[in-house]
Amino acid sequence: MKKDSLLKGTLVLAAAALVARALGLFQRVPIEHVLNDQGNIYYGVANNVYLFLLVVATAGIPSAVSKMVSERFALGRDAEARQIYRAALLFGAVAGVIITLMMLGLAPLIAGPIMNESGAAASIRAIAPSLLLFPAIAMMRGYFQGRRYMSAGGISQIFEQILRVTAAITIAFTFAAWGWSDERVAAGASFGSVFGSIGAFIVMLYYGRKLSASDRKSRSAASGRGRSRSRSSQRLSTLAIYREMFYLSVPIVLTAVTVQLMYTLDSIMIKPLLTGHFETETIYMWGSVLVQRAQSIAGIPVILAVALGQSIIPVISSAHATGDRNKVGGQASLAVRIAMFSAMPIVLVLAVGAYSINGLIFSSDEGSPIVALLTLGTIFQIGMMITNSILLGIGQPRKATVHAFTGILIKIGLSFALAPWLGVYGLIVATSVCFIWTLSFNILSLKKRTSFRIIPSNRWVGFLATIAICAAAIWGLEWGMLGLLGGLPAKAGFFLASAVMGIAALGLYPVLLVLFKVITREEAQSYPKPVRKLLAPVFLLQKTRAGRA
Repeated sequence: MKKDSLLKGTLVLAAAALVARALGLFQRVPIEHVLNDQGNIYYGVANNVYLFLLVVATAGIPSAVSKMVSERFALGRDAEARQIYRAALLFGAVAGVIITLMMLGLAPLIAGPIMNESGAAASIRAIAPSLLLFPAIAMMRGYFQGRRYMSAGGISQIFEQILRVTAAITIAFTFAAWGWSDERVAAGASFGSVFGSIGAFIVMLYYGRKLSASDRKSRSAASGRGRSRSRSSQRLSTLAIYREMFYLSVPIVLTAVTVQLMYTLDSIMIKPLLTGHFETETIYMWGSVLVQRAQSIAGIPVILAVALGQSIIPVISSAHATGDRNKVGGQASLAVRIAMFSAMPIVLVLAVGAYSINGLIFSSDEGSPIVALLTLGTIFQIGMMITNSILLGIGQPRKATVHAFTGILIKIGLSFALAPWLGVYGLIVATSVCFIWTLSFNILSLKKRTSFRIIPSNRWVGFLATIAICAAAIWGLEWGMLGLLGGLPAKAGFFLASAVMGIAALGLYPVLLVLFKVITREEAQSYPKPVRKLLAPVFLLQKTRAGRA
């Protein structure tokens, strides 16, 4: 099996995540139609609890496994890496059983006193069995990422989503046709995740067998040449493996859980903080839009950040293990730059054009300002996630933990202060402040330890000008198109407006980056080949204009 480069690994994971996100949205649209606001809240609460517990149970360990494995392979200690993998699988199996039993047994407590939605208990129990396999799947993905084979995890993710979405929609519509209650329909839709976990596990088993065969062939070839990469390996005790694993993973859990914790906190706090200050119908509408629409759309720009974060850990860890500080700083800067430059036009289209995007995807354009505000804050979330991964790669996960923990405390305090006054918008503003706080201190920590910088200080004005011009163009095109297409059905108008906004942003944004010299020709030479090809026509246009002048 051939290893993936940083760019290829990122593209593979991003493509898989994009397909998964598209399928996830495809699932939520019919479910959002078949359920009322209360049913949508049940379904959203179950998913938030499930994702939160999955992150707590697994998020730190796969990242720790990726780091530990990549470092040992970089140093030629292959046998130790395989010992770590076996220990991680054992942990995943045990964690899957424990957390599934907890969700089944504690569902009424979680749904009622904790989440204030007692009707969501059935949905939480329905989704619980999927956690039997997902911790082990996460460990397998972490090992493959540490070996820099990203395709396995990406393909398993696609299969997972296809089966999950197909099962969820089929069960939900069947239950609705039988006249069952929204509580049961939401539970049926939640049960679709179980089928997804089975599909993902089968795919990872296939790639595991394939990698094992490839390793045996490589070891046989090395033995025939009279040398072995594992000669410096030593027998690790299970206790020593878990000690190192948990030393790395606990801080990772606390940072990785930040985003999902924000969403879960909003689900918990929206009713208690807003009751008595706003109408009950308004609160239910806000809750439904926030968990079903805004959080789904806001997750789209984050796809590349998740992929980059997973790809950058083994690259940074390997360079850090061999003492290559220049590579650490260069790769860290490149990762953040790629994430910021590529995510910004997507954020602008989804946030500025939220009215059309929301109206196109869902049953109405209701709650578009909520979608816009939450999506706008994702640019800071993306930066936070990438810098968290880089701090892990250079052995500083505790720094990221402290920054994230203080950000969460600020989020909670601001939510209590702003929500009674601004409603759901106060919760969203508090979340964005948490991301900004964490990102700012992550950057300061990286600058102290590496040659990290996002872009030179003299280019920030050009970058901000690019954002402002693109945002104005997207806004003008959206309302211009909707005005011209007023006679068409609403969905047709939303679709055409969304398409024009997307095409305009993708065409205008790179041109402005070059014209304002945010990206220079010399700097672009260090970018990956596909990016250079994308920017080549813009540089040619710039050169032609300069020659005429």
